[in-house]
Amino acid sequence: MKQRSFLMLLLVGLMSVILAACSGGSDEGSKDKETPEGTEKQPVEGGDLVIAVLSDAQSLDPAGSNDSPSSVVQANIYETLVTRNDENELEPGLAESWEAIDELTWEFKLREGVKFHDGTDFNAEAVKANLERILNPDVASPRLFLYEMVTDVTVVDDYTVQIKTEYPFAPLLAHLSHNGGGIVSPAVIEEDLAAMADGKLAGTIINQKPVGTGFFKFESWNPDDKIKLVRNDEYWGDKPHVDTVTFQVSPESATRNADLERGFVQITDPVQPVEVNSINESNFGKVFQKPSSSLSYIGFNTQKAPFDDARVRQAISMLVDRQEIIDGIYEGFGVEARGPIAPGIFGHNDDLPLIEKDVEKAKQLLADAGYADGFKTTIWTNDSDQRTDTAIMLQHVLKEVNIDVEIEQLEWGAYLAKTSAGEHDMFILGWSNPPGDADYGLYPLFHSSQFGEAGNRTFYKNDKVDALLDEGRREADQEKRNDIYKEAQELIVEDAPMIFIHHQEYLLGVSNDITGFDIDTSGIYKLQNVQFVE
Repeated sequence: MKQRSFLMLLLVGLMSVILAACSGGSDEGSKDKETPEGTEKQPVEGGDLVIAVLSDAQSLDPAGSNDSPSSVVQANIYETLVTRNDENELEPGLAESWEAIDELTWEFKLREGVKFHDGTDFNAEAVKANLERILNPDVASPRLFLYEMVTDVTVVDDYTVQIKTEYPFAPLLAHLSHNGGGIVSPAVIEEDLAAMADGKLAGTIINQKPVGTGFFKFESWNPDDKIKLVRNDEYWGDKPHVDTVTFQVSPESATRNADLERGFVQITDPVQPVEVNSINESNFGKVFQKPSSSLSYIGFNTQKAPFDDARVRQAISMLVDRQEIIDGIYEGFGVEARGPIAPGIFGHNDDLPLIEKDVEKAKQLLADAGYADGFKTTIWTNDSDQRTDTAIMLQHVLKEVNIDVEIEQLEWGAYLAKTSAGEHDMFILGWSNPPGDADYGLYPLFHSSQFGEAGNRTFYKNDKVDALLDEGRREADQEKRNDIYKEAQELIVEDAPMIFIHHQEYLLGVSNDITGFDIDTSGIYKLQNVQFVE
């Protein structure tokens, strides 16, 4: 195990909010899963795969949410026109091919012979119905920003569709790979729109019976408990090997680990960094590790005093040692973030200025802003151990400048709702980048049109940044786009609406009883090739 810094020793002693994280220990009744010498486990068909997850999904409607716990489930039910591999290359999905007709129009040739789980045919009309639903202002989709530049969706024939945009939009194909573009059965969309006309909320019907073309079909959802999917035996491509997949909500790390050891679950997400060695040294599983395109950050509500003053935000940023957090709380898993875009993602900039720790300068900035004697505030976190520990660390550090911080821990659904509504002072959250483009890592987080649920929970507004992000969307030349995003990020870092902590490394526990598991760089599980072994 990596050497732990004094920070974690400090966290143990701070009892304002603390969560115990212990690894699954040995149990006399547990099964020894070591393979006898001279034999090798072989993959088998069937079985019930159980994944223990920290938080429940908020919506099973691709247009209805933009949070990771929802996305990892949706990605198994629905498919997108375009997919993206780990090299950030675009590949065919429900669209077999595409071409640019002109600078505003893309034409897609769709895969034939695909059916939705309800037996409805997948075709160009289904694509048109899905995109027009996301664009429908009455649906009020938090994923509207992905496609708001689309002006027309034209059915050319049953398996050819054209998408026209208001302006040349370079990342359109990347956005179509996001699971917010998951294609829902048009029959269910029609039923959902009818329910909306009767006064029900958008997505009510889709949440009750999510129907896509994916390799798993929805079976049941007991909120705050479990979501169960079953294999789609009529799937058009390579069928999955397991019979069912259950996403079991399990907030306590110790419970997840114990269930992994006893064989009750086969995958746990997340593994706490301090638990990695104990699981890797066990006889029941290993920790799956993968660098991510995600950002972890501490956000300020820039619309509320004192965080409406950039000097206060800058001062607090100067009091935080990012590497201390990475080493002390995340056990060194992940890389320090200079800005919002992770390495390997278009728009990443290694030359961004890094706000260094400087206590004296921070004190001067606070004095200049009128807060030489400090102030009282709150920081919110959900039930993530690392986020809670980060909040405790920040609480301690800010005492140096007489800032009294109260920590509030909220349930995931309430956390998203309240931060979307702007009820917070400071908060801790993350953002992944499934399309692999700077537009997705910047526009929803920092454009003033995206306040709240769409992504801008810091309620940050800078007219120059807005103009640059709009320009970046309209510029077709990738080199020029990169320069635009470089300038935008420099302004954002200077304004400090958030403290960029790190680009995390995903850590998941995987049982020795399965093989073939993978995730992508945005944290979406790849379950199609998972098999039990005997």
